[in-house]
Amino acid sequence: MQKYLAEARVLLALAIPVILAQVAQTAMGVVDTIMAGSVSATDMAAVAVGTSIWLPAILFGHGLLLSLTPTVAHLNGAGRRDKIGHQIQQGFWLASGVSVLIIAVLSQCDHLIGLMHNIDPELREKAVGYLHAIMWGAPGYLFFQVLRDQCEGLSKTKPGMVFGFIGLLVNIPVNYIFIYGKFGAPALGGVGCGVATGTVYWVMFFMMRFYVRRNYTMRDIVAPSRFAKPDWPTLRRLIQLGMPIALALFFEVTLFAIVALLVSPLGIVAVASHQIALNVGSLMFVIPLSLGVAATIRVGSRLGESSVEGAKVAAYTSILTGILMACCTSMAAIIFREHIASLYNDNVEVVTLASHLLIFAALFQISDAIQVIGSGVLRGYKDTRSIFYITFVAYWVLGLPVGYVLGLTDLLVPQMGPSGFWCGFILGLTFAAVMMTFRMRWLQKQPSFTILQKAGR
Repeated sequence: MQKYLAEARVLLALAIPVILAQVAQTAMGVVDTIMAGSVSATDMAAVAVGTSIWLPAILFGHGLLLSLTPTVAHLNGAGRRDKIGHQIQQGFWLASGVSVLIIAVLSQCDHLIGLMHNIDPELREKAVGYLHAIMWGAPGYLFFQVLRDQCEGLSKTKPGMVFGFIGLLVNIPVNYIFIYGKFGAPALGGVGCGVATGTVYWVMFFMMRFYVRRNYTMRDIVAPSRFAKPDWPTLRRLIQLGMPIALALFFEVTLFAIVALLVSPLGIVAVASHQIALNVGSLMFVIPLSLGVAATIRVGSRLGESSVEGAKVAAYTSILTGILMACCTSMAAIIFREHIASLYNDNVEVVTLASHLLIFAALFQISDAIQVIGSGVLRGYKDTRSIFYITFVAYWVLGLPVGYVLGLTDLLVPQMGPSGFWCGFILGLTFAAVMMTFRMRWLQKQPSFTILQKAGR
């Protein structure tokens, strides 16, 4: 028991800064929405529409770069820090390639937004303007993530937290300048949020770059040469490791976006209640997501040290810690569900339905915690393909079809509305949690040589 308690302390020390960094990142979106909404409802809607397209694109790149964290953690644990610089250098090449792809796609976003039926011409123009502005921040965001992954792979999670909050603080005045047209800048409204956020991403990258270069504990991590060409074998390994994570993130984000569209014909009360429950669920999700990052670091580091037993202890400790925290947040959400719903809206119908949906949001926290932390553990073992297959089946083969049947048809039970989709979420996430656990246990039962060989490839 003592070794599990000691591991839990290390995990929490790694996870808490990641939690705060995620809060800062989420708060940036909240600030954008509030400040754009103060101009007009159209500007706020434009930011919302633009964000719904921006997030899947940038999270795809983010997921691809998550391959760096277990790679760096393993090399650090194995005492091969001299190899880390090369991996980071190739990470920048990977980020550059993905940035070009994202910019190319978003530069044509007017055609994508045009597919939305009956969209207001002014709203369309502002949403396109927002995306055309923020897309230039894609390289800054992804370069920042490369250095953040380097730090997190070295068990340094505080820099991401610190620069995340600095980015939030910088975002507010820069938003003010470009949204309202201060200090000689044009008044761009919602489009100004895109300009500001894109600018802040570059500021965060340059600050992180300065920190990494000046930090004495990382001065031994240097690239073999100042400028190196793309190393295709290394890039191929990073892509093979990161692509399943990127696709899993992409499918998850697009799933929730599609569900929001499917719920929209049910009326304003249903849509508002669903969004409240989804927003609260997303806030609670930050904790297990951060524990999943910490699990990747610990499992990768322990395997780098050739400690298969230590990796097993880290895996189980992270999942048990996540379950305990999920029970606490679930109980709080159930007990205070009416008070939480009333913070978002004072409409009695919305509060009543949202309170009901928050019960579902609370129930799926335990399954969600197990599956996202299990995903982090599997990343530590460098077993990412299974993550993609499990999440694809959980979300798109089980969760969405079952949610659609329960929510919008009378095939099995009378039409349940938004509650049916939440039942689908619970089913899908429970399946993912079970399968992630089975996969983790299967890996741990393999011979130690096989596990270390796979993790060190």
